[in-house]
Amino acid sequence: TMIELELDDLKTWFGFGVAGNFAGHLEQAGEAADFTGVESHGPPDVPAPKGIFPWYVPGYDGQLGEFPLSHDALIVPKVTDDGGPLNLQIEPEVGLACEVVWNGDTVVTLRPFALGAFNDCSIRRPNARKISEKKNWGPASKGVAYEFFDAHDLTPDGPTSTLRLLCHLRTADGTHHEYGVDSPLLGYSYYGEVLLDWIAERLANQKGSPETPLEDVGALMAASGHPDHVLIGIGATRYTSYGESTYLKPGDEGIVRVYDSAGEDFSELRQLVWEP
Repeated sequence: TMIELELDDLKTWFGFGVAGNFAGHLEQAGEAADFTGVESHGPPDVPAPKGIFPWYVPGYDGQLGEFPLSHDALIVPKVTDDGGPLNLQIEPEVGLACEVVWNGDTVVTLRPFALGAFNDCSIRRPNARKISEKKNWGPASKGVAYEFFDAHDLTPDGPTSTLRLLCHLRTADGTHHEYGVDSPLLGYSYYGEVLLDWIAERLANQKGSPETPLEDVGALMAASGHPDHVLIGIGATRYTSYGESTYLKPGDEGIVRVYDSAGEDFSELRQLVWEP
């Protein structure tokens, strides 16, 4: 079953991401050093993700209050504050749609109901203080598929166990390149209930600090009016050597696809990179 996500509905949802949930991605993105001061919070047998970060806060007065999602466009930011190069990279991810159960200002439970292709596009800013400074730069700075898979059951042998995530780039000259490594969803370090329990714990306890790139996402979420839905980017997969070394240019087309290796179904996001 496919579920349609309308942009007008998503404007009321809170958006955040998970950092470091796929082995090797932070190193490839040149971001591993940013997390040297961040403690791991999880079982010792599997490396836990590094933390969570906001990319859309409904009603927020500032950068994160801009609605960034698009089904088909990726707008290049006009200029960086520091005058550095605009090194944009696709972050091929699974976007997970959840209902939120609150108790006061605390998120008690996240109930997943759909998942699909998501592009957590990033500006590679080596000196950014917070992860969120590399994200949302205005309209059409993030990509989300229009159709998501039904995903109420995320158990390891459930209906999402045969899903995979891939990413291609078609450059302006028409050449097709593999940009992300085609990966099973079960290849995420944390997935399903383990991931959702960990996120709820981080929303309650991650406070952020000046010496880490993390922020108090739980407080931002409560302050944005206790939204009853969230869209979570659960982490970017590894890049191919081409993806690791190639930044986006106007006229490129990025394709992120979540597909069922056991069938014909797929949720696809195509974004054309352009300068307004």
